[in-house]
Amino acid sequence: MRLKHLAAPAAFTIAALALAGCSSSADADAEVPDVDASTTTSAEDFGGMEGLIAAAEAEGTLNVIALPEDWANYGAVMDLFEETYDIEIVSANPEASSAEEITAAQDLAGQDTAPDVFDLGPAVALANEDMFAPYQVETWDSIADENKHPEGLWVNDYTGIMAVAYDADAVPAPESWEDLLGDEYRGSVALNGDPTQAGAALAGVELAAIQSGGSADDMQPGIDFFAELAAAGNFLPLNATNATVASGETPVVINWSYIEAANQVALEGQRDWQIWIPEGQALGSYYNQAINADAPHPAAARLWQEFLFSDEAQNIWLEAGAFPVRLQSMIDDGTVDQDALDAVGTPPADLVQLTAEQAEAASALVAEQWATAIQ
Repeated sequence: MRLKHLAAPAAFTIAALALAGCSSSADADAEVPDVDASTTTSAEDFGGMEGLIAAAEAEGTLNVIALPEDWANYGAVMDLFEETYDIEIVSANPEASSAEEITAAQDLAGQDTAPDVFDLGPAVALANEDMFAPYQVETWDSIADENKHPEGLWVNDYTGIMAVAYDADAVPAPESWEDLLGDEYRGSVALNGDPTQAGAALAGVELAAIQSGGSADDMQPGIDFFAELAAAGNFLPLNATNATVASGETPVVINWSYIEAANQVALEGQRDWQIWIPEGQALGSYYNQAINADAPHPAAARLWQEFLFSDEAQNIWLEAGAFPVRLQSMIDDGTVDQDALDAVGTPPADLVQLTAEQAEAASALVAEQWATAIQ
């Protein structure tokens, strides 16, 4: 990042996007391929993108879940998808956690209302690979091997920087991580969810670990920090949302910088909402795209993946302050939104990204100890 106290990105304008790299709605004469979409692993199985688009538009619907419109510009992503294709997006439970996405798919299995696709934190994605359908998008080769399952069961999509956002009219600006333990933050510090369920909240504990002497291989200091925070009366056991920030219920939130940048824009003139990136090691963590193996709209699910990993959607995430997985490839190819990149800046040089094994270990440790730590 270029600034210790992060500025909010400019509002995104869909009209500014060029659609050269993203196929538009299928030709009226395009035939729907005679294939079982649920078994396809690439657009080639549909005879190419035109066939995939025809099959997806024949289904006409895409069910998504846990996608708040102001989360990494998902509202703009969904709007552009619907403008580009003759497909309606049905968005369920935007505030759901990663774990709740999986539960919804299990509860609705076999029904038309089941989620077609997932956007999951790494721990939940790794624990539920048996629920995903393998698929490789056309931009597959531009995604690094470490950012994808070898068969395409899941693929990293975007990462952010874990930050501390705060109401400058309610609490002082923190200057060190230990400041959050001070009396000025009594009953003020919240996470975006339960870290045993939500990827953003788990990342908050991971940030606490690396800021408290731990590492990607040692999450215990993060749990210990929150235990100390709770003992001091500073931990606020509320699920921080846009509404709780707006109402002043959660004056300090440990969360992704791109989410709090959206709050900064939304609350301008109402709250002096600031974003602080702690000194030292920063924490990033990719979310993961996956297709529900039981998707009621399997072709639309696959077209959604193609769209999300296109230059257009990747640039929408970038404009929100989230770093898309194909960022370096787009920089190399000259397809990155340079204005957005200039506004957001480059990721911190000392950025910790947990490996799959480290993420699984962190999740297991937090699941085992969290309830006792904050009681």
